[in-house]
Amino acid sequence: MASTARFDVVAIGNAIVDVLARADDALIEAEGLVKGSMRLIDAEEAARLYAAMGPAVEMSGGSAANTLAGMAALGERCAFIGQVADDQLGQVFTHDLRALGVAYDTPPLAGGAPTARCLILVTPDGQRTMNTFLGASHLLEQAMIDEELIAASEILYLEGYLWDPELSRAAMRRAIDVARGAGRKVAFTLSDAFIIDRHGEDFRALIAAGLFDILFANEVEIKALAGEEDFEAAVAKIAPQVPLLVVTRSEKGAIAITGGARTEVGAEPIDAVVDTTGAGDLFAAGFLSGHAEGRPIADCLTMGAVCAREIIAQVGPRAQTDLKAKVAARLG
Repeated sequence: MASTARFDVVAIGNAIVDVLARADDALIEAEGLVKGSMRLIDAEEAARLYAAMGPAVEMSGGSAANTLAGMAALGERCAFIGQVADDQLGQVFTHDLRALGVAYDTPPLAGGAPTARCLILVTPDGQRTMNTFLGASHLLEQAMIDEELIAASEILYLEGYLWDPELSRAAMRRAIDVARGAGRKVAFTLSDAFIIDRHGEDFRALIAAGLFDILFANEVEIKALAGEEDFEAAVAKIAPQVPLLVVTRSEKGAIAITGGARTEVGAEPIDAVVDTTGAGDLFAAGFLSGHAEGRPIADCLTMGAVCAREIIAQVGPRAQTDLKAKVAARLG
């Protein structure tokens, strides 16, 4: 039976503009940063670190928004809920998302915190170290949750990063209730181990309650969630608790487990890793697009791997190549 949903996916996430700059390992060490990690910073630290960065490039980002950008490029119907301020960066974010064909109508915040930005230091090995000032994005309130939009979307996709602030956490809980009440699926991405450190009990409770239909994680995150040092032990612990578990493993590929059946794919070949920013976001874009099209799990994983490869071969989290053509060339 054909879907009556207006959108394939509606996502809730941080509305962020990324500021990317090349950096050597010495700067990472001098700043006391953990390479490849993400941390939250305040406005003062954002200003200080920005001054220490080299020449930078600004582009719209945000984990869930990046996923939707990839999905839209693959031809899926997408909508976004997220908070920007009524300022220049907010206008840039809104324009960029709408220009990709993503429906985005969350009213901007008038006054108060500015639009969020993520200062990303990219080292020669392609690793990105993210320093995020959440600004207006963490002020997403329940009143901004478009319940009709959620009910009209096949999948509600939630970004773990946005679980940290109290206001947006409450908004996302409400969105889950709306989606479940409308008989829609809920997909959740864990985002980062530090989020699990802070909110692991919440996530484990939501999983135990059966509120997530699809769970995305990477190797570090699944071990943190399960409280296991061994990858296979972690997967064995979490997989029976969710209908569909998807775990990325960088150069080792990715796995999906559903109904006890495990599917694996290898990473797509690449000449050189330029920047890993958005790799997980675009993997989710490819996987969810395949899922929306009713493809087999192996194809969904392959689509994710293709999209991830394209994004790590360039600078920035928004694809500069034709993702649809790349997927078609790979899968036919």
